[in-house]
Amino acid sequence: MHHHLAQINIARLLAPVDDPLIAEFVAQIPAINALAEGSPGFVWRLQSDAGNAIDVSYDDDPLIIVNMSVWESVAALREFSYRSQHAGVFRERGKWFEKMEAAHMCLWWIPVGSVPTVPEGKARLEHFRKFGPTAMAFSFARVFEPE
Repeated sequence: MHHHLAQINIARLLAPVDDPLIAEFVAQIPAINALAEGSPGFVWRLQSDAGNAIDVSYDDDPLIIVNMSVWESVAALREFSYRSQHAGVFRERGKWFEKMEAAHMCLWWIPVGSVPTVPEGKARLEHFRKFGPTAMAFSFARVFEPE
């Protein structure tokens, strides 16, 4: 395999991360990160010195949080996202996050051994929002194979 799958997803919190409204979400972050790291096909995840990505800046909006990770395959990421304990957090997202009208996640292929950056992920997500699924940025609904 010459490629890995990168993903970015963003969300806008209903309140700052230290607000009691968000406490239940924040409390789950270490366990979900550990679950990801122990999942088959996991390669890498974005994190700051604190060990998570909640304090990594996406843009100038302090309520936007970003998550990025790299996986060996679409199937591995899909399994973690929708068939693990992560799915429960995903289903509860309305308790902590605004409903986003624009696309908030996308996928793309990267060479094995490379690590995506937040600016790269942001550019891919903006491309996906503007052009829909393409080889540059796609979703689970329409996967493009690596070139």
